[in-house]
Order: sequence, then C-alpha cells, then structure tokens
Amino acid sequence: MTLTAISDSRCYDVKYKNDDLQFLYLMKINLKKATLIKRYKRFLADIILADGSETTLHVANTGAMSGCATPNDNIWYSTSDNPKRKYPFSWELTQTQQGHFICVNTLRANQLAEQAILNGTITELQGFDELQREVKYGQENSRIDILLNTSIDKNSSEKQYAKTYIEVKSVTLLAGQQGYFPDAVTTRGQKHLRELMNIAKNGDRAVLLFAVLHTGINSVKAAQHIDVKYAELLQQAVESGVEVLVYKAEITPEYIALSERLKFE
Repeated sequence: MTLTAISDSRCYDVKYKNDDLQFLYLMKINLKKATLIKRYKRFLADIILADGSETTLHVANTGAMSGCATPNDNIWYSTSDNPKRKYPFSWELTQTQQGHFICVNTLRANQLAEQAILNGTITELQGFDELQREVKYGQENSRIDILLNTSIDKNSSEKQYAKTYIEVKSVTLLAGQQGYFPDAVTTRGQKHLRELMNIAKNGDRAVLLFAVLHTGINSVKAAQHIDVKYAELLQQAVESGVEVLVYKAEITPEYIALSERLKFE
C-alpha cells in the first residue's frame, strides 16, 4: 500500500496498527482555553485569555457558524509557530452553553476523514492501494479532497486503477435535534455535487462524506430551508449513483477522531 504523507505531522500521534501498513491515528492538538467575546469580519474573533487579557484570533471557517459562536462560550485555540502570521492563534473548538463540543476549524474535516480511512474506521472506503489529496479533476476546475486508487489487474505490466473520488464536508449546524448541511448558501458545494455526478456517470465511484464535527448532532439532512438548490442537487446526486456517508467525530480538548457512522436522512 502506497500512502502520501500527512501534511501537518504536528497534529498526529502515529502508531503502526499491524503489519499490513494500516495506521492508527489520533489527532492531538495542543489547545488552550479562552472565552469568546465575538466573531466578526468572518475570519476574526475577539477572545478573553486565561490571564484576563483580550486578543484577536484567526477563524478558519467561511460558513455562518450558526450556534457555534455565541458570546461567552468557552473556546479552545491552537498557536502557530509561524512568525509571519499576523494572528498566531487559531480557533479550533467551541463548547456550547449546552455542553456540546464543536470543531469550527473546517481544515480539520479533511484531516479527520483521511485518518478515519487509514485506520479503518470508515469501513466503506477500504481495500485501496494509494491515497492522494487535492487532485485536480472534473469539468469545473475542481480539486477532489481525497482520491483512492485501487489496482484492478495486479498481474498486468501496465497498472490500471479503479478510482474513488471523495468530497468531504464539515457539518456543524444543529437545529433542534437535527443536523443540517450547509449552514449558508454554497455555490462551491453545488459545483462539487455536479462534479461528483459526472464522476458517477463516467463509471468511477463518487462519495460525499459528511464529517459531523458537533457532538450534539445524531443525524444529517440537506438544509433545504437554507440552500434549496444544494438540496435539489444532492437528491439528484443520490439518484445518479453518488454515495453519501456520514461519520461523527468524538471531540474533546485533548483529541478529535471520527468514530461513529450516522444516518443520512
């Protein structure tokens, strides 16, 4: 099995699971606790540190973050050692006043999906020979989050591969007892659904993987009340052969890992 390296090795404790080159990953991030004052300008938030001082941190999330950014929530942040960054702190987790944990850093979704594939948690995505990230594909100038290649004829001198295209989406919107995606109108998400439908039409495997990064969510459905077009395209995608998988993360300030399959409604 040939696997590309994890890009941000600082986020992982890596152990060999067994002799067949499976890996056991546990995402560990060194986090510190603070209190949220407010989020603004989409990518910024003001917080109160443990010593009582105030500062601004970076928010790696372009969504509405509905229910994830209530003033006075406890939040956890990571610290970059890059001296060129204007804001060295990055918002990673929120603990809501109902006690739920939410991973608000959308960059983590792809990392969590990759680790869950590699360690065998996502049983539907096993048996591949090679894993690649951010591969250019499609008719609309896209990059697929994860591409799995599986050798078809291992006895042939010229290798041929069956391909599995995986688009990963982070789910953090909870309304009542129901999780929804998206939390805002997403033309980019609509494009990805069109691309996946074309992949399925051409005979390759196309998978939409919802990474649930909110501990209060126990099922996911399309947010038709937010983005009607996305909901319609998602229904068309399912009918066209695109597979939809939903996996929920176990989240604590010490570690994060996708661990449980949920229902897609």
